[in-house]
Amino acid sequence: MSIAMHDWQVDAVLFDLDGTLVDTAPDLAAALNVALVQNNQPALPYETIRPIVSNGANGLIELGFGSALSSDQHEKIKASLLGHYQQNIANESTLFDGFEDSLLFLEKHQIPWGIVTNKPAYLTLPLLEKLALINRASCIVCADQVNHPKPHPESILLACKQLDVLPMNALYLGDAERDIRAGRLAGLKTIACTFGYIPDSIDFNDWQADRYIDKPADLLTSLQPLL
Repeated sequence: MSIAMHDWQVDAVLFDLDGTLVDTAPDLAAALNVALVQNNQPALPYETIRPIVSNGANGLIELGFGSALSSDQHEKIKASLLGHYQQNIANESTLFDGFEDSLLFLEKHQIPWGIVTNKPAYLTLPLLEKLALINRASCIVCADQVNHPKPHPESILLACKQLDVLPMNALYLGDAERDIRAGRLAGLKTIACTFGYIPDSIDFNDWQADRYIDKPADLLTSLQPLL
């Protein structure tokens, strides 16, 4: 089945993971602060860490330790940070409030939804299993399943292929410019999620998304009138 959304035909909906579909910032912030304390550095406030979470472990390390680390230091800290995160991957992470109704709506109307993330599979799959989402998603594409992660469109095109939908009839939601760029390059309609992990300095207009939503419930508000 498909739906018509603002003159769009939507046969599938794809989500970025961190900062879009799932609020993973509390657990990632905790992992960074553990790494900081282990290295005799002061822990950082959650509000300082949250906007950087979408930049992954490397972005978190640069925030906490600066950019002057040697390669060996960086890799040692990264291994420690990700090790702690892997062991505590869903202590506080949750589906963003407001998306459950959208997922149920899509499932009710047999519109497949999936996840396209730059997170590696060894972290993505356990997280989704803990949140009881792994068997609901019709496809899950992780960074290590492709040669080129977002902003390259490869992972999004792979998801469309797995779902057997035309990119022009699919929708991609993300909270970073690279998400919107990847979606646009793949030929999808895009929605920027302004509630995600976004620094205050960002100008959303530069992203050229087709639409912007300020809270997860806005997606359902857009979908409901169409059927």
